[in-house]
Amino acid sequence: MNWNKWIRQIHRWLSIVFTVVVLAIFGALGLGKQPAEWVYFLPLFPLALLFFSGLYLFALPYVAKSSNG
Repeated sequence: MNWNKWIRQIHRWLSIVFTVVVLAIFGALGLGKQPAEWVYFLPLFPLALLFFSGLYLFALPYVAKSSNG
């Protein structure tokens, strides 16, 4: 597997982790439980990684196009 495929796969799994964490927080709120304040910061780390991997994947076709011709 080359580097680009690894980044794409990591990006996909991070999106799943982010979605599960956000759904868990909303689920806890829906059950009437008030989670600890630090729980609201849990989605920020996968979101930051998603941001940077998404920027990489967004720029990839443009960089490849400029290097090919």
